[in-house]
Amino acid sequence: MFDFLDSGQYDLLGAFWVTVQLTLYSAVGSLIWGTVLAGMRVSPVPLLRGFGTAYVNLVRNTPLTLLIIGCSLGLNQTMGVTLGGGTFKETGFRLAVLGLIAYTGTFVCEALRSGINTVPVGQAEAARALGLSFTQVLTLIVLPQAWRAVVAPLANVLIALTKNTTVAAAIGVAEAALLMKEMVENEADALFAVFGIFALGFCLLTLPTGLLLGWVAKRVAVKR
Repeated sequence: MFDFLDSGQYDLLGAFWVTVQLTLYSAVGSLIWGTVLAGMRVSPVPLLRGFGTAYVNLVRNTPLTLLIIGCSLGLNQTMGVTLGGGTFKETGFRLAVLGLIAYTGTFVCEALRSGINTVPVGQAEAARALGLSFTQVLTLIVLPQAWRAVVAPLANVLIALTKNTTVAAAIGVAEAALLMKEMVENEADALFAVFGIFALGFCLLTLPTGLLLGWVAKRVAVKR
């Protein structure tokens, strides 16, 4: 049943390694961008607050496939943006990471904003009474507590991101979903084996993530 794996025709580990790289780079970028958006959402500046709200509501409700293809067609093919990528594969990979960051950052923002709402208002007021600016209150008082409160929700976002990397196949990124499509076309007599291999692969990527971050969430939870 699994004889096709012995032929050396399919680089299964390589495809999943690309998926892991997509997940890691996009996760780091999403955490940074999501934190910036969350700061905008709670900012006292109306312009920043309006931009953050509009961006989150617009991008979060846009299909991820549309964003990824838009990065490829709009940024690369129309505007010539390569993000420093030399080859087609490098450019596609970086554009896919950009699209995933733009999309996933909105979910990180909303999760973090919910964590900000769990911080007692009195702490922020006390910090302002001491003369701290909004940025200092946010970075020194509010965000450290908010991050600890949203580890579990962010774990769900990370798991969803891992599965969403399959959309990168739409612009030719050689990750797991693209290899699965090729194997389904070439190994029509072993469809259940192909689907089982990739289902197991994604389970091995997502289950340890959920268990580990669930444990971390319990360890760092703020006791109120």
